[in-house]
Amino acid sequence: MPLELLPTIKSPSDLKPLTVDQLRQLAKEIREYTIKTIIKTGGHLAPTLGVVELTLALHYVYDTPRDKIIWDVGHQGYAHKILTGRFEQLKTIRQYGGLSGFLKRSESEYDVFGAGHASTSISAALGIAVARDYKKEDYKVVAVIGDGAMTGGLAFEGLNNAGHLRRQLLVILNDNDMSISPNVGALRTHLTRLVTNPLYNRIRDEIWDLTGALPIGKTSTRTLLKKMEEGLKNLVVPGIIFDELGFRYFGPIDGHDLEELIRTIENIKDIKTPVLLHIVTKKGKGMKVAEDDPISYHGIKPEAKTANKYEVVEPPVSSFQSVFGTLACEIARNRKDLVCITAAMREGTGLVPFAKEFPDRFYDVGIAEGHGVTFAAGLAAEGIRPIVAVYSTFLQRAFDHIVHDVAIQHLPVIFCMDRSGIAGEDGPTHHGALDIAYLRCVQDMIVAAPMNGNEFRHLLYTALNQTDFPFAIRYPKADAVEFDEHGQAELLPIGSWEIVKPGSDLALLAVGPLVYNALDAAEQLASLGINCEVVNCRFIKPMDIRYLKAMEKRFTKIITIEEGVVTGGFGDGIAAWLVEQGFSGKLVRLGFPDEFLPHGSREILLSNTHLDKPGIVKQVRQLMVEPEPVKG
Repeated sequence: MPLELLPTIKSPSDLKPLTVDQLRQLAKEIREYTIKTIIKTGGHLAPTLGVVELTLALHYVYDTPRDKIIWDVGHQGYAHKILTGRFEQLKTIRQYGGLSGFLKRSESEYDVFGAGHASTSISAALGIAVARDYKKEDYKVVAVIGDGAMTGGLAFEGLNNAGHLRRQLLVILNDNDMSISPNVGALRTHLTRLVTNPLYNRIRDEIWDLTGALPIGKTSTRTLLKKMEEGLKNLVVPGIIFDELGFRYFGPIDGHDLEELIRTIENIKDIKTPVLLHIVTKKGKGMKVAEDDPISYHGIKPEAKTANKYEVVEPPVSSFQSVFGTLACEIARNRKDLVCITAAMREGTGLVPFAKEFPDRFYDVGIAEGHGVTFAAGLAAEGIRPIVAVYSTFLQRAFDHIVHDVAIQHLPVIFCMDRSGIAGEDGPTHHGALDIAYLRCVQDMIVAAPMNGNEFRHLLYTALNQTDFPFAIRYPKADAVEFDEHGQAELLPIGSWEIVKPGSDLALLAVGPLVYNALDAAEQLASLGINCEVVNCRFIKPMDIRYLKAMEKRFTKIITIEEGVVTGGFGDGIAAWLVEQGFSGKLVRLGFPDEFLPHGSREILLSNTHLDKPGIVKQVRQLMVEPEPVKG
């Protein structure tokens, strides 16, 4: 289908003259363009296909960017990007130097609030609404949140506070079949049309005001009226919880019916108190395979197609993600006390095989990382051995729970942190840059990083072999390099390191799979006459003090290599220890700089941070000849 309308849309103002039929045509063109583009570039697909009509309706009804639309998470924002002047740029999405896969304030004035983690939209929108009223400005505020994000406690904290503050705010609950309600029915649609009608709402408010003027019986009369309205709505509407939180609830309505969406939003946008509109959509709408399997098509790899059928490219069988899934099942077959917990990331953390084989020992707590950690602490307090499988950046949301509920009580919860380090095209909201720094400071926390899949097995069994401390294992979104599915576990002395290549000129202290980058660099440096010792620092905390004491006497030049921020990281730990020993040599800490890394491929970002082979070689050569160490 040729794109006729879409190329003419340079901003939302171009939507205003269009008829509903033209908007429907535009919706088809947006879907076709999105599918063709994302199939080539990779990116989030099913979420944005499900909100095309909603995106059109919002930009058609509201005066954006003056009116503010806040999208939860942002992976449903591709249609929003297309309609707000980024049509041609969509082909660069998630590529280094191109559009972000999420909303980004620095990218467009239409991106009111950026977010890569869920459940933030209501709180942010309420803050914007309060700021509007404080500055005595006049514009509308809309938050769009999915039913998955509604499982996060932050969403309900926002709802609770918004209902209390009573500011004008529209929350749109995008129920995309996860699902929190029955399907849309004719009776529900009819009632929604009734209660969103401006005449109905004006009469309702006038009756309410009149009852307030009654000389006697005002309270009982108002209570009766409210109960009558709630009783009627409860017969057909699953929204009483929102009414009780202080929101006027409308819906559910068909989120793919443009005419109904526009009419409903027009009718409710001027209500002065908080409003929640419940719409029902289909994830992956307009792409059959994505509709049938919205979880797999949530995000796809580039050029994911075979025989004219779009398919999802699975991660390599030797990825750390798949190794974890294999190991979790392996251990659970022999240990009846093992359970796995994740926060809406069964697929992302590799736990699909575990969930199928051990459904009664698998717990998905929804987008509620804090609850998941404290839930694990409760299990551990009663002798169960929980593994919390979570992305590094998602665990940030549960820091207090780690400290207060797990570490202080010396509970042996195991944290398996995927996406520790560079997360690629997902960008700064997902780069696991901070976990070494934020876990190193927690008393009695053991922090480890395997260099490969086989060592991952050793560390998991080592973690389960002790019951005194919480144990965190970090690993990147990368190939596990070496993994024997039938290998045997080896219990490692906690805090022990391994010299993988002896040397005499300089020590390279590397963390995780960056050990291989250090080995490759050492091989090249050997041809230049520089003999590097490469150490696998598999325990970030506690450190191998025995090796450090020997190293401090043998080397005057040391480089630390880690896939995380230098500030507060592994290298800082080495530096602090060396200072206390009176070390007078040279130390270089390689890691992420004190800034947020952009989105881009792992290869590009490792190169930019000097963590690839050429970068390490360059740093070593400079350190060997310059009087002062060169910062990474």
